[in-house]
Amino acid sequence: MGRYHRDSFPTAPSPMPTSWNPGELPTILVALAALAGGIGLHRRIPALQRLHIPAPVVGGLAVAVITLALHTTRDVEIRFATGLRDILLLVFFATIGLSARLRALREGGRPLALLCLAVLVLLVIQNVAGLLVAGIFGQHPFYGLLMGSASFVGGPGTAMAWATEGQRLFGLDAAPEVGIAAATLAVTTGALVAGPVAGRLVDRHDLRGRPAAHGGRAGPGREAEPTVAAERLTMALLPIALAVWLGEIANGWARAQDFMMPGFLTAMLAGVALGNALELAGRRLDTEAVEHAGNIALQVFLALSLMSLRLWTLGSTLWPLVVNTVVQIALSVFVAVRVLFRLLGRDYDAAVTVGGFLGFGLSSMPVAMATMDQLTNRWGPSPRAFLLITLCGSIFVDLVNTLVIKGFLALPLFFPVG
Repeated sequence: MGRYHRDSFPTAPSPMPTSWNPGELPTILVALAALAGGIGLHRRIPALQRLHIPAPVVGGLAVAVITLALHTTRDVEIRFATGLRDILLLVFFATIGLSARLRALREGGRPLALLCLAVLVLLVIQNVAGLLVAGIFGQHPFYGLLMGSASFVGGPGTAMAWATEGQRLFGLDAAPEVGIAAATLAVTTGALVAGPVAGRLVDRHDLRGRPAAHGGRAGPGREAEPTVAAERLTMALLPIALAVWLGEIANGWARAQDFMMPGFLTAMLAGVALGNALELAGRRLDTEAVEHAGNIALQVFLALSLMSLRLWTLGSTLWPLVVNTVVQIALSVFVAVRVLFRLLGRDYDAAVTVGGFLGFGLSSMPVAMATMDQLTNRWGPSPRAFLLITLCGSIFVDLVNTLVIKGFLALPLFFPVG
């Protein structure tokens, strides 16, 4: 392995904590309480509104801090259930698909190509930055990839998958801990950075959204009536559930063909197919009710995800991860503001797209959607931004991230001769 130790990243052994595994019902109760608390804090603390930090981020992180305190002081580890969380993610992306119209895909064009190019640049920069930080701290270069796009664009699932590869290829026993710690810090900081940066662009350039055209998705934050009748919301649940089910069928078929696709992508594509089929059949879909249902699913999902963060995994890896995170945020914001915002025309859609870009570039797709939701709730709809981020973030990112990481692993740095 050349000048690198077999596993030079420090890990602190500790006794097994007492584990508490609440079921689905207690988990959802805690999530709803976190969401309600986040909304309350959001209303009472003007700074949170000015910074455009979504309410579920506030509530979810507050619960994560409480679980950290319990783990630290009482040696109790809480593992919340994940079944409902995964379903809510599928529901949200199904609503995006149901509200999308194929005729709107033509609006992507050049802006979509520019966004994908910016994502590719971001992936490369994140991995280069991770490698430099790992080198400064004398760590194996594979840890640099774990602290790069595997964690920031990829998220906890991708980081853990690559951590397993690190164990197999290089014998890095601490790879899973480093991967989950880096991803945890990425999700936490990304959720706090995307909104303020995009909001600053909107304020600085005095940008506003345009009224949404009839039949086109303006995103969950579109200007609409304050409430949706319970009957309309109930009727919207049937096509949503059908889209989720069709997406599951499509996902199962893809797996049988050895073609792996994320579940949220097949749910969204099923929604697109179902929504456009209903339109062709002359059956008008209540897109406003569908979008409200999707917004509820997103809010609860985000609270569930953030309150489940295991902040104590940062542990003895904290300093390299903190340095790495600061570098990653600075570089990502530079690409978003100085490159992407200008390429997309420096208008309102570009500013909201920057919020989504930083959301999934530093944290996750749900954070991207929640950030854009927060912006459009205040400044007006941006259907193009939701379209661009959904297409790029769900179809392009995961595949290209894998190819970029594999490309870095082919460098002599990882398998030095002699």
